[in-house]
Amino acid sequence: MTATPTRPADAPPSAGPTPAARLATVLRLRELPVTIALIALVTVTYLANPLFLSSQGVKDLLLNSTIVIILAVGQALVIITRNVDLSVGSILGLVAFSTGTLFATVPGIPIVVVLLAGMALGALLGAINGLLVTVAKVPALVITLGTLYIYRGLNNAWAGGTQYFAGDRPDAFGALSVDTVAGFPLITLIALLVVAVVAIYMVGTRPGRDLYAIGSDPDAAKLFGIPVARRVFLAFLTNGVLAGIAGVLYASRFNSVGATTGTGLELDVVAAAVVGGVAIFGGSGTVVGAALGAILLTTITSALTALRVDKFWQQAIVGVLILAAIIIDRIAAVRTAKKLRLSEARDV
Repeated sequence: MTATPTRPADAPPSAGPTPAARLATVLRLRELPVTIALIALVTVTYLANPLFLSSQGVKDLLLNSTIVIILAVGQALVIITRNVDLSVGSILGLVAFSTGTLFATVPGIPIVVVLLAGMALGALLGAINGLLVTVAKVPALVITLGTLYIYRGLNNAWAGGTQYFAGDRPDAFGALSVDTVAGFPLITLIALLVVAVVAIYMVGTRPGRDLYAIGSDPDAAKLFGIPVARRVFLAFLTNGVLAGIAGVLYASRFNSVGATTGTGLELDVVAAAVVGGVAIFGGSGTVVGAALGAILLTTITSALTALRVDKFWQQAIVGVLILAAIIIDRIAAVRTAKKLRLSEARDV
């Protein structure tokens, strides 16, 4: 008969983390600085211009950030694997114009079918990026810079001088950006659903956690049996799907789509992910942080406009935020490496 071990009578009961430990954990969250900056920005702007947080003002803030939130979530997946996708603006442009084309040429086509078509086109373009990066073994920066121009050229050749306007789409499709639920526009709720699903995938599934291992050390990830090429390809594929969703919603949000739709958007997306705490060197960060970064950047633009600050300073502030995020991340990485070396030295 096996005896069940018992705790000695004089042994202290096991206790959970102390309040100080919990506080330290919160302070280490990568999303904390961007959250504090966002709250401070909104507070200062509201004090200077109370209309900034009117019901219409809040709705405009949510609408302005929706597209960038979805794109930033996809970009975060790619950056965490130590890559980058510069073609997302061009993918969005192609999908947005194809959305306008479907509504104009196929009367009565269901919105769900259009959304699925946009996701399929985005998946195809993202898969091309993923295959070129994983098979050709060429840096993603170079590959996606090339596909940025290729996809943009395809859109220019297809669209030419054609533009599709709000009147070319069904009223129900345009209502996605007008109707609200509990004060949230419908397309913003779609964006929040995307954030929630991808966040759960990243922390709750083996493939999601593998992306962090790949970004931290690709060679070590291979030694541990992680299919690096397959996971990186999946990240680019998912990024393409999310860019497809963003392209369809863009066609609902804005009055017109054409050959130049999405031009330059990729820089805002990368900036949102980096400012939101996704390490540009890979291996750390969250999609929630990327979403917060997107909200912060769009809020900065709206806040400075409400305060009548020149557009040049808006761009300069965004640039300062990007540099600050990279420097802070680098300092944190150096400190972590130093602590690890000291710990190893004590163990020896």
